[in-house]
Formats: sequence, structure tokens, C-alpha cells
Amino acid sequence: MNDTRSTDLTRRRLLAAGAAASVLATAGCLGTRDGEVPEPVVTDDSIEEDWRLVDTSDSVAFEETFGPVTVRALERTVVHEYVDMAEAVAEAFDADGSPVTFFAARIDLRPALDGLPGGLGRDRLMGEVRAAAEAAFRDQLHGTGVTDVERVDSGETTVDGGHTAATSEFAARFGIDWEVPLLDGSTTTIDDVAEMTARLAVWHDGTDVLISGGAHPAEPLSDVVDRSIDAPVDGEAVIGELADDSDVLSADPVLFADAIDALIPSVE
Repeated sequence: MNDTRSTDLTRRRLLAAGAAASVLATAGCLGTRDGEVPEPVVTDDSIEEDWRLVDTSDSVAFEETFGPVTVRALERTVVHEYVDMAEAVAEAFDADGSPVTFFAARIDLRPALDGLPGGLGRDRLMGEVRAAAEAAFRDQLHGTGVTDVERVDSGETTVDGGHTAATSEFAARFGIDWEVPLLDGSTTTIDDVAEMTARLAVWHDGTDVLISGGAHPAEPLSDVVDRSIDAPVDGEAVIGELADDSDVLSADPVLFADAIDALIPSVE
């Protein structure tokens, strides 16, 4: 009796070991891309007309073990700023950067998500990817001066390639510390914040995970100037004297929301 039980136990262990070896062998043959992660491509024409590339970066988004397979998520990100806003801020306030930004990233999973044996850990892996995407998005926002980022909504949308993207919307703030020349020849300092809106979309295109998103003021910057200066003229009048193209500093936030919304689904 004991010999029979011992034989059965040994047989089960051998079968389990064989199954594990089979999965490991399969994992070793999974298709994966070698070399650098390609840049995400923004296909909407406005990316060339209204935006300019300000940064490109590579990183390891995460590395996790799923059963016998270790998955590395390699990320390549590009950052664009809205040209008219950046130039108006530079001219009016002698400040760098723009509160209107757009980000796109490609996450290359190695081995590929669809190549995991038996769908091993797919749901958990996508959960890790979405969390890494949001963390990367928050880091990018912080890098452009956007803080106090708080998710206020989530949902889904269909991107240009027909895939379904998980979406998130955030409320945030953009700190302003600008020197502003006034009409009487004096100078004052604006130390305030502009309320911000940010949007993020994450989806799997059958090969890679794509991320796109952007941020913009939720109020005209002229309103921030107006409430921050102690002067007998309004902020829009002050800005009008400081920048040739001051309209963008007084623009309705819908202008920037529409510009970003045109880009988000166009990433490939």
C-alpha cells in the first residue's frame, strides 16, 4: 500500500515537473522584439502644425514574474508642447515651458502579452501595465510643473485603430511664479496656480501597449494674472501689452481640450 502511494506521488511530481518544463520551454520561444523600443507615432496632422517635440526618454516601466515567465515592460515616451502657448509664455513672462502638453508612449512587453503561454497572468499583467502607465503619466506631468494630480473620472473610448482604450481624467494644478511688467513701468510677481485638466488613454494594439494623454489649463491664464496683480487694469489688458500673440493666454480652455482630444486616439 505504501509503495503504491509512493509511486503515485512520484508520478504526479514527475508530471507536474514535465508540465512546468513545457511552459518554460514555450516561454523561451515566445516572440519578442529585440533592440530599442520604437517611438509612438502620432498620425494627426496637427502634431506637426501646432506642437513641437521637447523630450524623448526610455525607461523600464516594470519587471514582474508571472509563473515561470518574467516580463519586462520597456517604455519609450515623447513629450510635445503647444507652440503658441510656449512662445507666448516666453515672450510675456520670460518663462520656459508650456502648461499645454501632450505625451505619447509605447510600452513593449518582453515577452509579448499575446505570446504568454495559455494567457498566463494576462489580466494581472494588464493591471500592472495600466498602473505603470498612470504612474508614468503623473511623472511626466510633474516634470512639466503640474502637481496635485487627482483622478476624477474613468471610462473607455475607441481609438483610431479600432481598439478600446481605458481612459482617465484628472484634475491638477500648474504652479506659476512669473515676473510681470505692468503698464506703469513697475514689475510684480505672480505667485499662484492655474487649475488644470489632464486626460490619459491606455490600450493594447495587438503588439504593444500604447499610452497617450495631455494636460491644459482649465481656466484662461489671463484670469490667473487678473486675480494675482494689484493694478487698475485687468489681466487680459496687461498680457496684451506683453505678447504679440496674447490671444492664446486668454483663450477658452476648450481650444486646448479639442487640440489634445484630436491627438489622443491617433497614436500608433
